[in-house]
Amino acid sequence: MKRRILVTAALPYANGPIHIGHMLEYAQTDIWARFQRARGHDVVFAWADDAHGTPIMLNAQKRGMTPEQLIEHFGAEHRRDFRDFAISYDNFSSTHAESNRELVEEVWGKLVERGSVVTRTIEQLFDEEKGMFLPDRFIRGTCPKCGAENQYGDSCEVCSATYEPTDLIDPRSVISGAVPVMKSTEHYFVSLKPFEQGLKEWLRAGALQTEVANKLEEWFEEGLRDWDVTRDEPYFGFRIPGTENKYFYVWLDAPIGYLASFREVCNRRGLDFDAWVRPGSDAEMHHFIGKDIIYFHCLFWPAMLEGAGFKRPTRVQTHGFLTVNGTKMSKSRGTFIMARTWLDHLPADYLRYYFAAKLGPGLVDIDLNFDDFTSRVNSDLVGKLVNIASRASGFIHKFGHGKLAAGLPDADLYAAFVAEHESIAADFEACNYASAIRRIMALADRANQYVDEHKPWQMARQVDREAEIVGVCTQALNLFRILMIWLQPVIPGIAARAGDFLDCSLNDWQQVDQPLLDHPIEKFAPLARRVEAKQVEALMEDARESLAPAASEAPEAPELELEPEITIDDFMKIDLRVARIVEAGQVEGADKLLRLVLDLGGESRQVFAGIRSAYDPKDLEGRLTVMVANLKPRKMRFGLSEGMVLAAAGDSGGPFLLSPDDGAVPGTRVK
Repeated sequence: MKRRILVTAALPYANGPIHIGHMLEYAQTDIWARFQRARGHDVVFAWADDAHGTPIMLNAQKRGMTPEQLIEHFGAEHRRDFRDFAISYDNFSSTHAESNRELVEEVWGKLVERGSVVTRTIEQLFDEEKGMFLPDRFIRGTCPKCGAENQYGDSCEVCSATYEPTDLIDPRSVISGAVPVMKSTEHYFVSLKPFEQGLKEWLRAGALQTEVANKLEEWFEEGLRDWDVTRDEPYFGFRIPGTENKYFYVWLDAPIGYLASFREVCNRRGLDFDAWVRPGSDAEMHHFIGKDIIYFHCLFWPAMLEGAGFKRPTRVQTHGFLTVNGTKMSKSRGTFIMARTWLDHLPADYLRYYFAAKLGPGLVDIDLNFDDFTSRVNSDLVGKLVNIASRASGFIHKFGHGKLAAGLPDADLYAAFVAEHESIAADFEACNYASAIRRIMALADRANQYVDEHKPWQMARQVDREAEIVGVCTQALNLFRILMIWLQPVIPGIAARAGDFLDCSLNDWQQVDQPLLDHPIEKFAPLARRVEAKQVEALMEDARESLAPAASEAPEAPELELEPEITIDDFMKIDLRVARIVEAGQVEGADKLLRLVLDLGGESRQVFAGIRSAYDPKDLEGRLTVMVANLKPRKMRFGLSEGMVLAAAGDSGGPFLLSPDDGAVPGTRVK
């Protein structure tokens, strides 16, 4: 049955260039959209630049531009990078477009009409030096839940807790470094409580991965808070109707940008917008997002859709983060790589293929290891895939006058390839690209084995075997063609060149069971070249140089280097003790935490620590560390955490547990 599918990717922020971390998601989304088109479905891939918010306003001021000029500048850059990475979207709009303003006001009106909007006077943090209320991400402080320092005003990167900016301990303004003051302001809130039952039914109806659904259950247990959707001027965004100085929070108008962009497509093509997006429609809506924005897409967004009379998403596909060579993307190490820098040195298809080979259906982070990348591209794409065509093509022109044979010498082998078609399709459908790639490359090995067994180069030295040679090479090129049809969503550039070589389209998955016979082909030209170490070295060096700030350039959002001063009396209140880790294990349902059992010299404590990304639990047992022994125990859904271990982190990796020298005695106080 032909499906109607609306596909979206998370909106890039129109405040800077695209980097390869963004491309992880956009490649994943594009592969899925291309796959669905190749299966014959009606697909619209529509999205937009996220163009509102305080950071854009401040960056425009720093550059001497208007916000509109800034978002247009980066919008043009984004479109160029998407084009060159072969992202096959149908529409890329802007959340500042008039089409989005109209839909935002329509959604807002529906929410007001059904009584979902309330007003409330609140106390909010205000930067007196800058004369402005501070958005969540422009406040840093200590997490009120776990005590982690230097956390944003809306969520903790260590324990994943969400909270209000006013809950932060020792907040500071990221813009000026000043200590903000509390100031009253009237805000609009959307109440989520009336949507709770519908949200619970939706999250268990198959729209979310199990890990995401479990996280949402945790938020339901904590209780859904009313959602503050107001920002005070100065602010770059849409003014709330009926107000003079209140603006919609960027997270209200950003996801509506999905539908506004899609409606632009409908207007161009004469599609019935309502027939796609209203309840009861058989059309599907699939969002691809990173795990850092689950809260907005899986609570606020479906609630807004229900309140405004739209259908909820069919599926929200969430992925993990990208690391490079085992660590966070780092400017100093040359691993914070812009999309354009990548394209200056290496083909887009190589990165798309590597991502696909690593992407499963879950939330596991993906590491771009350049040794593995080089080996995989050279082995899979060049040594296995392209090698099939390279080995067979010359014989077709030499002995077959450039035309494939009229039949296949091994129809059973061809049928064995075709028999894998639905399994590979199921992998793509489930976003289990890594499994699909494994299946495809195993078949590429079989195709090469077939050529090795028949050795057309040896047959060519014998008389009267021309027809046999052409048959063997026709078989090989037909196996190559099936592989390329399956891989076209992943490596569209190589597939396009392969299609030119074979003089046929590779975009239709329905053609795999129909071999290409008695068909002329073009002369072979290299479809992919090996990656050389010097290319990777030049890429990383270029990444370092391109990100080095000019001496006169001030940072966009300065990080706080020092916390407020404390006295020696304050410090003496902290009871630091040597502890031995006697047991370490993973915490089910938490992707950052390890459970540690610590020995304090006869007393045992349980602590949950956000160090899972850096340590294998079995390597920790027996190790000495330092813990805050008098921290008030905190009840978590995994159990009681009875302290905190000390760790450090930076661009070079981490977190790194602090350890005393060998010989320190568990329970001893650290002075």
